[in-house]
Amino acid sequence: MQRLSLTFEAVDNADQVNRLTTALMTLPGVESAEVGRHGAEVEGSVSREALIAAVEELGIKVY
Repeated sequence: MQRLSLTFEAVDNADQVNRLTTALMTLPGVESAEVGRHGAEVEGSVSREALIAAVEELGIKVY
């Protein structure tokens, strides 16, 4: 199992944090996701590219 970090901006409220958490947790291979306003820590057997795609699908840019 690996731990991946993502950094992003423009997450202004709890609803967006919840949407991000749901989007990441529903990806195959994700075991856990800790999401905050400025980033996320994800554990599991998922690619960084899949995580980025899930976040950017919500209109949030990953750095």
